[in-house]
Amino acid sequence: MGTTITEKAEAVSKTVEIRTHGTLADITPGDWDACACPEAADGGRPIDPFTTYRFLRALEDSGSVGAGTGWQPSYLTAHQGGQVIACAPLYAKGHSQGEYIFDHNWAHAYERAGGRYYPKLQIAVPFTPAAGRRLLTRPGHTEAGRAALVQGARQLAAENGLSSLHVTFCTEDEAQSATALDLMHRVTQQYHWHNRGYADFDAFLAALNARKRKMIRKERARAGAFGGEVHTFTGDAIEPAHWDAFWTFYQDTGARKWGMPYLTRDFFERVHADMRDDVALVMAFRGGRPVAGALNFIGRQALFGRYWGCVEDHPCLHFECCYYRAMDFAIEHGLARVEAGAQGEHKIARGYLPARTHSLHWIADPGFARAVAQYLDAERAAVSEDIEILTDYGPFKNAQVEEQQ
Repeated sequence: MGTTITEKAEAVSKTVEIRTHGTLADITPGDWDACACPEAADGGRPIDPFTTYRFLRALEDSGSVGAGTGWQPSYLTAHQGGQVIACAPLYAKGHSQGEYIFDHNWAHAYERAGGRYYPKLQIAVPFTPAAGRRLLTRPGHTEAGRAALVQGARQLAAENGLSSLHVTFCTEDEAQSATALDLMHRVTQQYHWHNRGYADFDAFLAALNARKRKMIRKERARAGAFGGEVHTFTGDAIEPAHWDAFWTFYQDTGARKWGMPYLTRDFFERVHADMRDDVALVMAFRGGRPVAGALNFIGRQALFGRYWGCVEDHPCLHFECCYYRAMDFAIEHGLARVEAGAQGEHKIARGYLPARTHSLHWIADPGFARAVAQYLDAERAAVSEDIEILTDYGPFKNAQVEEQQ
């Protein structure tokens, strides 16, 4: 990385102590999840499966993050009265890959001006463009916990001469704290499908205009004619052979999109061991052979589409596995929405409408920070206009603005 992150940084704010950890193994699962997913203490699902201890530990223990990946863990914990009251998945980043909130232009401009943009600090879930809490606090400690985490991260950046701190895919509530935390607020967008209490897929189709309804029915029919079957597996129904096939799909997609896959094969083994009940794996088989698949994670309120791949190309099979089967699953299990990942205006015609996503940013250099703040003001206005325009192109009988809450 070229910069050594200190083993420990301490900041005191109203008797709160901040510590950094180079490995999640230094933090107990109970302490982490008491902040990350207190709603799951009764055994229910977490709202956000991606900030749970088991997901982040799978990334680290599988070697998907760590030395040589450009994602060096430096997890934060905030302590008060002998208790962990807050934590954050913090990483020192040697590049801007795997983030989906793009700051490459910032990096180029910073370096053209004679600065060194990397390493930077990133509070994020690696490789995961799904919104959720990033400044994780135990109930009753929200304000103090958030302030301490941001203060500690900024101190860590300053002590190590780093250019910036970024909190990506945070919640809208966290974004509204930007001014109080002395951070800049960025708004971007992706596409979500909302379940309006549909009894079945036909009920969803009935809400669409006639042209889009006909298009989706035609796409599902074309996908169904590929000469095989599509099944959705979760929990113990997922077999090792399914992961073998999906790894092949993932490698192919990763090689084409990013040059190399972000995740290791061992990551999927660890997900199977510790999170298979949180997974909905859609697999297409032809002649008994897996030919395509889509990986989804199940939250308390949403299904999160993550990865797709195939070894055979068939018309509309991507739409069927990634979008329509996800809708079917959400309807069947009473989930409020499907978040289908980053980018893709083609999702609009299929019922996925624009939703705001949020991130927070701090840049050490005051002059560069002012320039970025001006850019973000203009970008927020442009995104709001885009959402309004794109929603008008939606497939519903009556245009409806969908926003990520």
